[in-house]
Amino acid sequence: MQKYKYTAVNLENKKIKGTFIAEDEKDLAEQLAKQSLYLVSASIYSGNTPSAFFTLGTGKVTLPELTSFCRQFAIMLNTHVPLLECIDILKNQPFSGYFRKILEVIYDDVKGGMLLSEALEKHSKVFPDFFRSMTYVGEMSGRLDIVFNALADYYERDASMRQKLKSAMAYPLVLLVLTFGIAIAMLVFIIPTMKDGLKDMDVPIEGITKVIYDMSDFVLEWWQAIVSVVLIIGIMIFLFLMTEKGKYVRDVLLLKTPLLKTIQINTLTARFARAFALLLSSGTDLTDALDAVSVVLTNRYLRKHFQVAIDYVRHGMSLTNAFESVGLFPTMLTKMVTIGERTNSLDDVLTRSCDYFDTQLEASFASFSSKIQPIMIAFMGVVVGVMFIAVYSPMLSIMGTL
Repeated sequence: MQKYKYTAVNLENKKIKGTFIAEDEKDLAEQLAKQSLYLVSASIYSGNTPSAFFTLGTGKVTLPELTSFCRQFAIMLNTHVPLLECIDILKNQPFSGYFRKILEVIYDDVKGGMLLSEALEKHSKVFPDFFRSMTYVGEMSGRLDIVFNALADYYERDASMRQKLKSAMAYPLVLLVLTFGIAIAMLVFIIPTMKDGLKDMDVPIEGITKVIYDMSDFVLEWWQAIVSVVLIIGIMIFLFLMTEKGKYVRDVLLLKTPLLKTIQINTLTARFARAFALLLSSGTDLTDALDAVSVVLTNRYLRKHFQVAIDYVRHGMSLTNAFESVGLFPTMLTKMVTIGERTNSLDDVLTRSCDYFDTQLEASFASFSSKIQPIMIAFMGVVVGVMFIAVYSPMLSIMGTL
């Protein structure tokens, strides 16, 4: 037996598309004829993930699309719309062409008798691991509507935090680019002009002025080599960061850099608390929940230590002691876990503490901005100040001799 994707017409000459399992195309035509459908064309149905290239997609479903999908799905399930009809409605929503193509494949798979979680598993490179795990949990527990509603809340909050992180990083990056831009402009354009103007004057060029003038000469003479070296180093760093070892090194640096460490830990703590509470409240076993929630810990260094904590729990250690042994999370989270374990209400305690961790994360964003802005302004002031002294100190020397 083979699964076919077909196009047929009914008695009213209306086109009908769908999938059907048959021995061959002749058998397919006979089966459709029994339903007053007449086969126009058919092809073997693979059910593979559509090509991102041919659908102008990125190979990923964006966070806003995923959030909207979850929210709409939850609303329809809450109003008792059948699962297959929900997917049929959603695949016609104004999502990207790539996402709609994927939903069409999922619709055909579910229509053919596949579970939604199984259909999503075929697109593991498109849908996040956590999303697929939660869908499976929702199906097994019969609470798919509640799970999708909670997933929408989770992704909305996660998107909000990501936006705040981008906002916190934007201003320092603008200042850094502006500083280097001013320095390069002065070295390439202003300083050579000033140097030519002072060439015929008997003005001693020494100290910081000589250093800056020499730097300007070096940049003008070797700019092609400098650009090439910078590009090569940039490409090498980019390629290194694309490797698993490079990503691990990057994650270690994020946890060791003073100003970024607090943001990284608070981000992962808030994400872990919300996702772990969601899994436990959906009826997932503790160890299974720990395995599933590890995918939201995007920092590889932290995830490696988290796996050690999971092994401790599997060998009978309490969750509190496991977290304390590996030193994973802030003290407040460990205390919440302790209370949850003692009262046998870990999911409820974590759910109630999510707002606290979100507040801590927002506070870390504000703290980062308040600390990095003066540092960047001071750095910019030093660079511009040195350039100013280098340019105008010879002129001050001339004025002093008059």
